[in-house]
Amino acid sequence: MAISLSRITDSPNAIRLVMALGHLLPRRLGHLVAGLVARQMAGRRDSPLVRAIRCNQWVVSGGTLEKAALCQAVQRTIQYSANAIFDLYHYLDDLQAADRLIVLDDRVRGFLGRPEFSGRGLLIAGLHTSNFDLCLQWLCRRGMKPLVLTIPNPQGGRRMEFEIRRKSGMNLVPASMTALRQAVKHLQQGGVVATGIDRPIPEPDIRPLFFNHPAALPTHHIHMAIRARVPIMLMAVNFQSDGKYHIRTSEPFEMEPHPNREIQTLQNAEGVLKIAEGFIRNAPQQWSMSLPVWPELLDKIPD
Repeated sequence: MAISLSRITDSPNAIRLVMALGHLLPRRLGHLVAGLVARQMAGRRDSPLVRAIRCNQWVVSGGTLEKAALCQAVQRTIQYSANAIFDLYHYLDDLQAADRLIVLDDRVRGFLGRPEFSGRGLLIAGLHTSNFDLCLQWLCRRGMKPLVLTIPNPQGGRRMEFEIRRKSGMNLVPASMTALRQAVKHLQQGGVVATGIDRPIPEPDIRPLFFNHPAALPTHHIHMAIRARVPIMLMAVNFQSDGKYHIRTSEPFEMEPHPNREIQTLQNAEGVLKIAEGFIRNAPQQWSMSLPVWPELLDKIPD
């Protein structure tokens, strides 16, 4: 039976298996096993996961990757993702042991001393790069206190992940209209809200340009920032040659006004995504999004 990242994240039993392996295996051996899984998965060219990653990597490259180079990019992307999943569960019960693996930039260090409610709220827009999940849980254990918006109505393995994170002390709220209103109020009170911005959604009303193509991405973060009158700061994680996860953030991005609400949303969404492009280009194969961000381009990728 073939293994896939989607089955790991969707299946409670698969997550239990990965958790057990994370506890039992030393890190180097765990990464070797992850490499075997990655090669198996990357070879399944017709699987939805591989097709999505091929499309995403091709667009990020500006359409320059062809055949062998694109296959290599897909395998490296899956390898990074598999390593990250192993590391997440390897360190989950002992995040203090991850101290030596995580490097912070100056702005992130400031978060750790920030009270839960300060003079002005801040919206953190996270990208699915490298081991963002592990690093966010580590930050929350170290004193950062965001309200974290997750995918709506998590089920199966996603629900199990949700409960694991909640037990670790994270303030998690599945996305809904009620949750968005709660998040806006939290921001208006001076709190921090964290949410992902690069997971595609079906049939979006607005399709901002991302890597020069209209993307099926959400704009909920823009609506929240406009209503609460707070800036957005992007956060990404990059695994570097020193063997450590480096947490990187952008300067705060202030919402630009416009009399037309739809244009205001679109322009600000594209401004935030332009910053995101820089983070992703820095290490494109560490962008682990395994759903098609540009679904209309799936059939245009070179074989």
